[in-house]
Amino acid sequence: MSEENAPWLVVGLGNPGPGYAGNRHNVGFMVADLLAERIGGSFKRAQKAQAQVLEGRIGPAGPASRRVVLVKPMSYMNLSGGPVTALRDFYKVPTGRVLAVHDELDIDYGTLRLKLGGGDNGHNGLKSMTKAMGPDYHRVRFGIGRPPGRMQVADFVLKDFSSAERKELDYFVDRAADAVECLVLDGLERAQGTYNS
Repeated sequence: MSEENAPWLVVGLGNPGPGYAGNRHNVGFMVADLLAERIGGSFKRAQKAQAQVLEGRIGPAGPASRRVVLVKPMSYMNLSGGPVTALRDFYKVPTGRVLAVHDELDIDYGTLRLKLGGGDNGHNGLKSMTKAMGPDYHRVRFGIGRPPGRMQVADFVLKDFSSAERKELDYFVDRAADAVECLVLDGLERAQGTYNS
C-alpha cells in the first residue's frame, strides 16, 4: 500500500475501565469517542492488539475524505506503545500518519498545541509509544494545567476534571476533535495556524 493510500491511525490515549473514564489523563479517550460519534460507528475489540478500534472516514464525502483508524489502547497508559505499534504494522501506516491525542501538564487547561515529533515530557503514554516506534508521530496536546499546591502529578492526572473545568470540557473536547480532523484533512501547518493557541 502506498503511503498516500495508507489510513491515519488516530490514537486517543487513556486508561481502560469506568474508574478512569472521567480522569484528566483520559482526555484522549474522550476525543476519540467524539470522533467515533461523528463518524457514526462504534469501537470494537481489535483482533491484532489489546485495543479498541473503529475504521471509518472523516471529511466531506468523496475523494477528499480520508481513511482513519481510531484507536483506544486497552493496555493502560504506560504500555500504549505495544498495541499502537501492532496496529500501525497491521494497517501498514507510516509513523508520520500516527497521531496521538493526549493530556499535557505544561499547557493551560483547554489550550491545544499540535506538533510532529518531540520528547515525551514525562508522559507515560508517549514514552511507551516513542520507545516502540520512535518520536516521529503527530501529537494533539490537550492542556490540563499543573497540579495545584503540592499535589503529586500522578494524583492530579488520575483525578476527574473539577466541576469548574467540566463546564467547559465538552467545548474543549469538541475543539480537539476539530483539530484532529483539520490535521488529517489539511495538514499540520494549517491545523497549527487554526488551533494552536
